[in-house]
Amino acid sequence: MALSSRVLRRLFIRALPGTCLIILLLILPSTSFSQKENKLLRKGNSEFEKGNYKEAEKDYRKALELNKESVKGQFNLGTAVYKNNNFEESAKLYSSMVTGKHDKETQAKMFHNLGNSFLQSKEYEKSIAAFKNSLLNDPRNKDTKYNLEYAKMMLKKQQQQQQQQNKDNKDKQDEKKDQKQDQNDKNDNKDQQKPPQDQKKISKEDADRMLEALKNDEKKTMQKVNKQKAKVQVTGVEKDW
Repeated sequence: MALSSRVLRRLFIRALPGTCLIILLLILPSTSFSQKENKLLRKGNSEFEKGNYKEAEKDYRKALELNKESVKGQFNLGTAVYKNNNFEESAKLYSSMVTGKHDKETQAKMFHNLGNSFLQSKEYEKSIAAFKNSLLNDPRNKDTKYNLEYAKMMLKKQQQQQQQQNKDNKDKQDEKKDQKQDQNDKNDNKDQQKPPQDQKKISKEDADRMLEALKNDEKKTMQKVNKQKAKVQVTGVEKDW
């Protein structure tokens, strides 16, 4: 069964505990185009209704080969691409469409689905802008209002996470600097404790000779000291008796 302009397909996605995000997907009906193009659009709508989004995408692409300017073909292709989780391409398709001249209802739907594409790609600022443009064309759309508030909430959460990540990265960098400084200080202390590198090791025989020489020098020195003591005793101060 082909979809009419009144049909709205809603996909409820669990966002946060206790919170549901409404994703509104729209299909525009086929009208009086060439017979072959019209047949492909109807077939694509039928496949879409059955959940065969890849087949629907193929049919819409074939229809666009016959008429590249078909707004309905472009719109429905964007919706099928979205359902196939190719959010980047669906955003490109809707972005190219919203620059054209359309009635307010169609323009609102295009911006709404563009907002959903950005939302799924976590491009929350672009999503917010798209939902706002949608509401300019359809101010009473409750689903768009809901998704706008949800996008704002997710943007705030994303910014908070980014700030925390920046803080964590800075803390890690500071910790690495401190560790590097501590290592440098340890290396400096080790260098100070090392004996001079130009000192040569001496053999046991050389050490014994040096020790013997020191003993001889010490013996000679003591002999000189004793002689000086003797002289002092001889030349001591005379007492007056």
